Order: sequence, then structure tokens, then C-alpha cells
Amino acid sequence: QVQFVESGGGLVQPGGSLRLSCAASGTISSIRAMGWYRQPPGKQRELIATISKDGSTTYAVSVKGRFTISRDNAKNTVYLQMNSLKPEDTAVYYCNVQSALRGYWGQGTQVTVSS
Repeated sequence: QVQFVESGGGLVQPGGSLRLSCAASGTISSIRAMGWYRQPPGKQRELIATISKDGSTTYAVSVKGRFTISRDNAKNTVYLQMNSLKPEDTAVYYCNVQSALRGYWGQGTQVTVSS
């Protein structure tokens, strides 16, 4: 069964950067949209960035201009480059991948922004 595995989370100081990755563990075809969500402590999960198969992107207002989503279709991988991180970016980050048949969630990776 295909799974998506995230990596790249951790502890970073305010103003720092991190790059998250989310890669398929097996063979998967017909991937359509890919995206990133996050769930801050005590809050609901929220959509922060999406990228379509042709590379069109959308961003939540809270991250626009600081975060960049990208994808490598050959590797079935989606990335999230996070710059100018703020304490309020602290959350568990999840990738979401939509194929022709179903959607997939990553297991989540913790990002903590603190001095």
C-alpha cells in the first residue's frame, strides 16, 4: 500500500528556514493536486498551500510570501520551503496528495519555531 512519508521538520529559531518533503513510499500513478496542511496546538487543521499537476499554486494569507510549495512529478514528491518562520508557524505539518482514485495523508511532522 502506498504511503506518503514526510521529513524535514524540527526546531528552528524565529526568522529561520526549513524545507519539508513528502515522498511516496511505493508506486503511484495519476497524482493530481498536492498540498500542505498544518495543525497548531489546540487548533483545527488548516490548508496552507496547494499545487496542481501543471504547477499552479495557492497559498493561505498567513504564509504567502514566506512559504513556497513545489513538486517533483518524477519522484512523486511535494516540498514546502518555509522562510522567515514565526512562532505562530509552530504546528504539525501534513502533506495531502490527491490521485485519480483517492486521497492520501502523510503522518505529520512537527515544526517548532522558538528561541
